[in-house]
Amino acid sequence: MKMKNSIIALCVMAMTLALTGCFGGKATSLSGRGGELTGTGGGRGFSEPTPFGMTLIKRGSLKMGMEKTDSLWGMQTPVKEISVDGFWMDDTEITNSEYRQFVFWVRDSILRTRLADPAYGGDESYMITEDKNGDPVTPHLNWKKTLPRKPNEDEQRALESLYITNPVTGEKMLDASQMNYRYEVYDYVAAAKRRNRLNPEERNLDTDVKVDPNEVVMISKDTAYIDDEGRIVRQTINRQLSGPWDFLNTYIVNVYPDTTCWVNDFQNSDNETYMRLYFSSPTYNDYPVVGVTWEQANAFCAWRTDYLLKGLGGAARYLQRYRLPTEAEWEYAARGKDGTEFPWENQDVKNDRGCFYANFKPDRGNYTRDGNLITSRVGIYSANSNGLYDMAGNVAEWTSTIYTEAGVTAMNDLNPQLSYNAAIEDPYKMKKKSVRGGSWKDPESYIRSAWRTWEYQNQPRSYIGFRCVRSLASTSSTKQKASKKRK
Repeated sequence: MKMKNSIIALCVMAMTLALTGCFGGKATSLSGRGGELTGTGGGRGFSEPTPFGMTLIKRGSLKMGMEKTDSLWGMQTPVKEISVDGFWMDDTEITNSEYRQFVFWVRDSILRTRLADPAYGGDESYMITEDKNGDPVTPHLNWKKTLPRKPNEDEQRALESLYITNPVTGEKMLDASQMNYRYEVYDYVAAAKRRNRLNPEERNLDTDVKVDPNEVVMISKDTAYIDDEGRIVRQTINRQLSGPWDFLNTYIVNVYPDTTCWVNDFQNSDNETYMRLYFSSPTYNDYPVVGVTWEQANAFCAWRTDYLLKGLGGAARYLQRYRLPTEAEWEYAARGKDGTEFPWENQDVKNDRGCFYANFKPDRGNYTRDGNLITSRVGIYSANSNGLYDMAGNVAEWTSTIYTEAGVTAMNDLNPQLSYNAAIEDPYKMKKKSVRGGSWKDPESYIRSAWRTWEYQNQPRSYIGFRCVRSLASTSSTKQKASKKRK
């Protein structure tokens, strides 16, 4: 009996020590705190590193829109004071070289998939199907496996399947029609709305309203697939809410730029050189990519996000995704720290020596007075006070905002955004997206920071490009200094 009591005593002591070890740290409110509320504490604060090629735009406010009567059209445009949170923004427009990295990644991902296909030799080392413990995982590409330098017969067939040969010139070219990128975006906003809650009792907090457990909630989601003939089929599905995966949207986008935009945008104009060389030639590496639709720009943002997250590991959970800027973010960033009409301090478009501040169309029919004929290399003009280049001219830029005539009057004054994912069957006018900044072909009036225009989301243009933004993963409040009383 004495031995039994000793064993019990030892067990109690061991449990006490274990609990003390688990819960007796500084992070608890029970250790030497006298029962006071001290918070969980613990851990280090997260300091987001500066993303490569991006500039921090600190939170602030502006009067969005043109305060003066528009001199071009003689009409008064709406003005609204708005505030935006801080974000990172590309300091230049996305270049041909940067976008080509995206296209080549898509090409190589298709090649690796085919090399793992039994129809092309079936080298399973190009595909990861199990983890380090031997447990099965969702099959995904093994990017550590190098592509063959001296391909065998099967590998050569896989490689050649990605290219086509011009029947006239014999030129071997990448088959642009195959460059399809599939990605998924979870709609956190739609999933968070009360009307879309899975539990009917959570859809209305008014206790006077009787809950209908059989209420039918309809949701809309985008999906896509490739049919037997290799065509991308996009669908917008309207169906009854069934689970959280109903808010996962799937997209498949052909990402190769439309190089023919140079001849389609300008009739009776000799632009064959740009059509053939602008995207493919290293000469234009540092020039802004064009011929990219709004849909392709969004696909680039999704790929860039995935590319970053896979390279970061555990820290990835703190970072926000890359995206197109909202119309408000774009104007706020373009105006600079002083909210100027143009992205520079004074209102003059050129200085006294005739050296221009941006690449635009200076005179009627005279594109070259500023030293350029079409686009220019990014970053050759001075940056604005936010450290951003080419926020006026060079190429106009896509935003994430849907274009409406109401403009800022329809927007919130806190992080304003108007978004709408148009379905395939929606009227074409519902697919207008706001475009900002003016371009190399536009006159002075169009390159003002507040100037609004639009383009259809599926239209590629030789004068529209884009840049990415990323919301801050963390923000800090500024300690306000006490104002000194005037004597």
